[in-house]
Amino acid sequence: AFLKKLDPAYQVDKGQKIKLMVEVANPDADVKWLKNGQEIQVSGRYIFEAVGNKRILTINHCSLADDAAYECVVGDEKSFTELFVKEPPILITHPLEDQMVMVGERVEFECEVSEEGATVKWEKDGIELTREETFKYRFKKDGKKQYLIINESTKEDSGHYTVKTNGGVSVAELIVQEKKLEVYQSIADLTVKARDQAVFKCEVSDENVKGIWLKNGKEVVPDERIKISHIGRIHKLTIEDVTPEDEADYSFIPQGFAYNLSAKLQFLEVKIDFVPREEPPKIHLDCLGQSPDTIVVVAGNKLRLDVPVSGDPTPTVIWQKVNKKSDLLQINDDAMTPSENGSDLNTDNKLLFESEGRVRVELHEDHCVFIIEGAEKEDEGVYRVILKNPVGEDKADITVKVIDVPDPPEAPTISNIGEDYCTVQWQPPKYDGGQPVLGYILERKKKKSYRWMRLNFDLLKELTYEAKRMIEGVVYEMRIYAVNSIGMSRPSPASKPFMPIAPPSEPTHFTVEDVSDSTVSLKWRPPERIGAGGLDGYIVEYRKDGSTEWIPALPGLTERTSALIKDLVMGDKLYFRIKAINLAGESGAAIIKEPVTIQEILQRPKFWLPRHLRQTLVKKVGETINIVIPFQGKPRPKITWLKDGQTLDSKDVGIRNSNTDTILFIRKAELHHSGAYEVTLQIENMTDKVAITIQIVDKPGPPQNVKLVDVWGFNAALEWTPPQDDGNAQILGYTVQKADKKTMEWYTVFDHYRRTNCIVSDLIMGNEYFFRIFSENLCGLSETAATTKNPAHIQKTGTTYKPPSYKEHDFSEPPKFTHPLVNRSVIAGYNTTLSCAVRGIPKVQI
Repeated sequence: AFLKKLDPAYQVDKGQKIKLMVEVANPDADVKWLKNGQEIQVSGRYIFEAVGNKRILTINHCSLADDAAYECVVGDEKSFTELFVKEPPILITHPLEDQMVMVGERVEFECEVSEEGATVKWEKDGIELTREETFKYRFKKDGKKQYLIINESTKEDSGHYTVKTNGGVSVAELIVQEKKLEVYQSIADLTVKARDQAVFKCEVSDENVKGIWLKNGKEVVPDERIKISHIGRIHKLTIEDVTPEDEADYSFIPQGFAYNLSAKLQFLEVKIDFVPREEPPKIHLDCLGQSPDTIVVVAGNKLRLDVPVSGDPTPTVIWQKVNKKSDLLQINDDAMTPSENGSDLNTDNKLLFESEGRVRVELHEDHCVFIIEGAEKEDEGVYRVILKNPVGEDKADITVKVIDVPDPPEAPTISNIGEDYCTVQWQPPKYDGGQPVLGYILERKKKKSYRWMRLNFDLLKELTYEAKRMIEGVVYEMRIYAVNSIGMSRPSPASKPFMPIAPPSEPTHFTVEDVSDSTVSLKWRPPERIGAGGLDGYIVEYRKDGSTEWIPALPGLTERTSALIKDLVMGDKLYFRIKAINLAGESGAAIIKEPVTIQEILQRPKFWLPRHLRQTLVKKVGETINIVIPFQGKPRPKITWLKDGQTLDSKDVGIRNSNTDTILFIRKAELHHSGAYEVTLQIENMTDKVAITIQIVDKPGPPQNVKLVDVWGFNAALEWTPPQDDGNAQILGYTVQKADKKTMEWYTVFDHYRRTNCIVSDLIMGNEYFFRIFSENLCGLSETAATTKNPAHIQKTGTTYKPPSYKEHDFSEPPKFTHPLVNRSVIAGYNTTLSCAVRGIPKVQI
């Protein structure tokens, strides 16, 4: 029923399609397809086709469930096969990212693989995470994405997490820190004037943390004048229209943390003593009690300073910024003449008397206001307010100090790189923001990642830090932040990328292999641990006994695991050591503990004859002969080769000698190379000899004197003599063939025949036969055969053939119509034909 059955087995990649095809003898035959003994029904994945004699089963989108035994049934006949579904390697297309969380926070590791719904294995510090721990870990698949979720993390969850597929591995680190709140910007003391606005602001690390504001230990209740806001990580307390009653200690307490951020609100009251008419005015700045009075403002904040003005006649108010270095005053009002500036002012100075702009002075009937919008570092300095009237003048200096976060430090430098650690160094920022730098925050990330991980929660006071817990062979970058009482600077530029790698371990099994009067031969094995840095090579050194200087024994590195150190001085006692090198540096040294004395060691000559040379070596003509005989002996022995007692011809036979073996080489063997070879080792009066017998063999010549001895019945008797040339090998037998004289096609009668005579039987009567004979040895049959000169004629028997006599039969038959003429009707103008049929023997005449 089957013209072509199914192959024994098929293989297909997962997700691909496969066609199983048979050919049946009957094109109309119906077939059934079975999978594991169950009939397959037509579906979107299984398609049946019948094309002529072919019956095809197509399986689309093969899955592991299709890995089964299939059979095709036609009537009572069946054809079996097996389908193997090969799962392609699953690659990790988006690796895991390092994570840093606080205790109790949710952790979600995410990676992306090359196939939807793929099976992956999660490990923590090399231990597989199983489904039995679902109360702790949750595994999730979403298309090609794979997730490991830890809902409430603990300190014990810190470690390296690995996701593995059959085609890739990705590792990420999880750092779980004790829940700790960081204050990026604390609240600062404020000095404000009546009807001004006071804003206390602080910034903490967790935007979800709430808190309360206290005034002298009592909670602040917001109203129309007092506002409390919380936006992200920033908490603000705003007091409008400040009054003397608002002067107090204010504190912010984050909920759940033992923090108390405190600052003082000081009410600035500038008093000008009213003097009797015709007396000069006087300014009292009693808010701070410092000399000169200092007002600190955070960069970006607003500074407003109210100064009441009084006097009779009304004094002129002049604001000046004093340049301390050159004693110059910067003035912004052209209305004042140089003579009005006083004797200590330069004629180039201008008054601060602008009613618009970022830095301005507003003049009112009874007071003036000095305002700086969005304070900047350039606004820092000493400001002088001068009251003048015809009676006299009064002046006061106010120091304005603008403080800010520090400038970002320069990119850190990386040094002392090890297997999983490195040393990070940096310099302080060029500008500290006007406040001392409290410390530094260090972050790192993998070069191909976008996620920076913080390495310290407590500020680093030093300018160096040893970073640990890195993965060998992964490229990292570092950056640094500077922190003062105002907050944290912008990040520094990233350091140059670096890879934690360690030097290899020291080489193993370091030994002295050989010593002569000027050389030492060393050998060793590769290090047990090479690491991600690979292995560039080895450096071999030696030192003389009593010296501490190690001298390189080889120029540069060697990649081999052995070395021959030459040009040494005989009699020296030397120590040797070796180190493995990679781009991380040198390994520890493997040292030969005892000194090696450079001297020739006398060793008795001795051959180590290979087992196959202890019997006759047989080779065919034309083959290559390559005999290698190892030996020992020091100093280097003298080697002599003889053949049949005669010296070898160097043109015909090649001899090559080394320190450890001797080689006899014949490119193309000939019969005359056969013989007994003897090789001799000699060191002074000590010798050793071995003998080797080589037999070169060739195909034999044909047998001689082939004779057809007798022919009788269906038999022929032959005899011959052995060949004159046996090819230098024993004749193993003969091959006898016969050929009919008419066709001359040769057929083998005897194979591997040992005798020199034979009887060929079962010959055909009446035919003539020739015979030929090949001789055979271990090289094969002879090139030509010996053939009988005369054929052997197999005679017929004496019986003669008499054909039988038969009576002649009369086949004559009278004529007879077998089909008569019939009537026909025809239309005029058309042709017509009349026909009839007749039979008879002999042929009928019509």
